[in-house]
Amino acid sequence: MAEVTDIPWLNDDEQRMWRQWMGLNAELLATLNREMQADSGLSNPDYQVLVVLTDTAEGQIRVSDLATTLQWERSRVSHHVARMEKRDLVSRRGCPDDGRGAFVRITETGRAAIERAAPAHVLAVRRLVFDALTEDEVAQLNEIFGRLRSRAGLATTE
Repeated sequence: MAEVTDIPWLNDDEQRMWRQWMGLNAELLATLNREMQADSGLSNPDYQVLVVLTDTAEGQIRVSDLATTLQWERSRVSHHVARMEKRDLVSRRGCPDDGRGAFVRITETGRAAIERAAPAHVLAVRRLVFDALTEDEVAQLNEIFGRLRSRAGLATTE
């Protein structure tokens, strides 16, 4: 373990930027979650699951692949999908090739829910983020976030 004196502590600018980032991240997610709940009754995690499902051609994905895509623990996915099943947003069925695996599939109710939620969500994201940025700033942030995700070993998205 490194000695405390060997740690390259954050300077004032780095610390201020880090705290701004952490606060912004928490505030944005909380605001988007509150607004989505009020508008559609969906939570951000519900919306994330439904987005992944609607991005697949068949409207379904293996539970393990959903966990990887969302960067969630498999148990979190299982518990969340169970709650979504009770609301008929998704269904779960066994994987014919693997007795231990399962698929999550979007239902018609889930598809209708995301179609209702998406316009308000996009407007909120635009209002809270993109309306405050120029096209150049969006491009710069895209490049910066891609570099940070790559350094952290995370997959980048286009």
